[in-house]
Amino acid sequence: MRPMPTNQPIAPQGPGTRRPSPRARAARRGFTLLESAMATVILAVGVLALVEAQTAFTRSNDWSSESARASYLAGELRERLRGLPRHDPQTPLELDGNGGVNNWGAEEGRDRAVPSYVNYDDLDDYDSVTFGAGGTFDGPIDGAGRIIPATTVEGEVILDDDGNPVPLIGWSQSIRVEKVAMSNPANMLARSYWEQASGSRPEIGVADYPLRVTVTVRYQGPFDAQPREMAVLTWVQP
Repeated sequence: MRPMPTNQPIAPQGPGTRRPSPRARAARRGFTLLESAMATVILAVGVLALVEAQTAFTRSNDWSSESARASYLAGELRERLRGLPRHDPQTPLELDGNGGVNNWGAEEGRDRAVPSYVNYDDLDDYDSVTFGAGGTFDGPIDGAGRIIPATTVEGEVILDDDGNPVPLIGWSQSIRVEKVAMSNPANMLARSYWEQASGSRPEIGVADYPLRVTVTVRYQGPFDAQPREMAVLTWVQP
């Protein structure tokens, strides 16, 4: 029996005919789902790396700016205090008869309400005082005793509803004043400490010792749970 003829032409199979190679057929079939997923993952990793790099750069830049400001605030307070006497000559430091001393700290009538600090005329007046966030006074001060205002990015002073400058936000300057030994400033002494005359050595009175002053600058940003210590400046007032 002879095969039934068909209407489909039969492609010639002679030596001049070439079939598509497997590589050519693969090139025409496009991307598979797995390949698309892998490309998406690679792209996402690259984007995340760029975002992380940008975040790290911004954080580093912010830290640099904050460190510079902290050094500035510590230096300004040192300028404010460095020329002051250790104790008030009008109300000198003296023993109280109960193992303590009188006249350490702000003198009578200076209730530490703004702007009474401008009348602080000796170092012991500033002991345990904090200027700024969470402290005794509204804001950090400069070397002239003026409260440093907050500013915009453009450098304009920020004012409150009454037109008064808003103190620098989030920053504080804390001061600690300690009595130290003459021969070793690292050795802290009690405020009531004094030495009797001995041999050729004269008496060293309760108010004759040098004072060690420590200024600590802290900053609490909008996303910080607690203030961060940004700078510490210490010197001895002989």
